[in-house]
Amino acid sequence: MTSQTINAAASGTWSLGDLTVNRIGFGAMRLPQTGEALVADAVPRDRAEAIGVLRRAVELGVNHIDTAAFYFSPLRSANELISRALAPYPEDLVIATKVGPSRDASGEWLPHATAGQLRGQVEENLRQLGRDHLDVVNLRVVGTGSIAERFGALAGLREAGLIRHLGISNVTPAHLAEAQAIAPVVCVQNMYGLGVRPEQDAFVRSCGEQGVAFVPFYAIAAGGREAGAGEGDHPEVMTVARAHGATPAQVRIAWTLHRGPHVLPIPGTGKPTHLESNVAAGALRLSEPELALLEALHRR
Repeated sequence: MTSQTINAAASGTWSLGDLTVNRIGFGAMRLPQTGEALVADAVPRDRAEAIGVLRRAVELGVNHIDTAAFYFSPLRSANELISRALAPYPEDLVIATKVGPSRDASGEWLPHATAGQLRGQVEENLRQLGRDHLDVVNLRVVGTGSIAERFGALAGLREAGLIRHLGISNVTPAHLAEAQAIAPVVCVQNMYGLGVRPEQDAFVRSCGEQGVAFVPFYAIAAGGREAGAGEGDHPEVMTVARAHGATPAQVRIAWTLHRGPHVLPIPGTGKPTHLESNVAAGALRLSEPELALLEALHRR
């Protein structure tokens, strides 16, 4: 399928609170480096290439960018690349970030932030992005324990005007219920895609019923996670891709979009051609037989 001129608006829109975004967004995790993300010895990406990808994303109608202060490599920070490329920011651009995890200057992981440490992480995102408030802040969670104290701390920062909307990431339905009892939640961000966690299906549907956006990460990479998608793909994906003159990645994104109007994929890349291809997936319409074929793969 032709990709260079297809706009992200082809994917439809959804509202994060009072902020309307095109359903295909952009994940910034892969921007600071080439190769595997979130490792201490990552190879920094060419700065001009990274900035060019961000500006091209906005040209293509992407107005939802997902980032984090812990997305960095030696010499490169996703937040600072975003600020350099896009500030002063377009009025319709929504930047979502995550707090909870952190890394030291060498790139090694530190313990997740306590409730008392979250303000410092929020302020670091504000500084790096050059903002006076953050559009969306997701509390990134590890484990199944209570998030009430930490989410409550973020709710306090929302009341103070540092945060506009709140979300949660890597969570369970119980976490969502716990958070909703404290403050409104506009999005849930979990790992989801073809071949990954079909047990999430009920949670995806439940989020839609509650008017909460579901933001899947690794929708393309699947089990490849931080390392990215591997070579080749399942025969079912290849069959659908050939029928549309599309790439396997486009089929994976399109399948994700078909899971509900509230599903907002955020595929990331550092390559302009991959960006254009990912955005173009918003115009790919899969037939019922194709969806059934892919559903069988998802359930395996």
